[in-house]
Amino acid sequence: MTAFFIGDVALDEYYTADRWPGRADKGMVTELPAEIGGSIANAAVVHAALGGETQFISLLNGSALSQRLIADLKENGVGVDHMLIDPAIAESRNLIFLVDGEHVVLTVEMGEQPMWLTPASLSALRQPGFLYTTLYRARRLHAEAEDGVIKQAGLLADLRRHGRRAIFDLDVGGCTAEDMPYLTGAAVVIFNQVGFRTAFGHDDITRIGDWMGDHEIGWVVRTLAADGAEAKSGETLLRTPGFAVDVVDVTGAGDTFGGTLTWCLAQGQPFAEALAFSVAAASRSVTIHGPRGGKASAEDIHRWRNG
Repeated sequence: MTAFFIGDVALDEYYTADRWPGRADKGMVTELPAEIGGSIANAAVVHAALGGETQFISLLNGSALSQRLIADLKENGVGVDHMLIDPAIAESRNLIFLVDGEHVVLTVEMGEQPMWLTPASLSALRQPGFLYTTLYRARRLHAEAEDGVIKQAGLLADLRRHGRRAIFDLDVGGCTAEDMPYLTGAAVVIFNQVGFRTAFGHDDITRIGDWMGDHEIGWVVRTLAADGAEAKSGETLLRTPGFAVDVVDVTGAGDTFGGTLTWCLAQGQPFAEALAFSVAAASRSVTIHGPRGGKASAEDIHRWRNG
């Protein structure tokens, strides 16, 4: 089964700084070599490196940079058969500042133009498998179907009826009541600590059972940085500890976790096993510089985990 990743791919421009300046302040930064990244693209590359059949969809402007981004995905084993092009949008770039072992990411605004899927793309998405995406992208999806236009939450519901299982990466943004038509019926919703607190106003995953039941969400995962991750489904609560590592770069750790989890679930692994393996993959990734530090084979991760 092919997993689809719908989201961002971008040139990540890296800088380091001794501190993050405040308002009306100044600071010096050191420029590092730029690398190709983008949150969902990173997850797709991780998924492909593990051996998963992977397709990636984004909306780019067709420039030389866009062609470079697409070529890089192909070189990493990610299919780009359904990529969308709109010459009017901005270049896809992120500015990443590494400060005190953490990162601050500034993304160039590219607008919210509708993403019109082709009939071939809609047909491919209407096959069983996973769809890994974000609310930002899901709100923009449109397609022309036999009986008219389907879009946004209605399109996700259509795909779900055809066996496409959604995994949402909500990262730091969390969600609101207005987002629930999109999240309803999701197989997995992933938050980090900031996003979880934004969504629920607390840090206790045991308190969200009613919310999950009301919206038919299979699993909720809360990643806990160096402390691992926890997950809830019905009465089941899983907790997986992290690994003590020397952190080089946390960029892409959450993407590594999400791409690995998607691959594990597609292999039919029990969720507890998938969660533990994904935490190991993410922990390994922060020991390597760059947004694609999580790119590895399953054997690489097993060796690192057991070494």
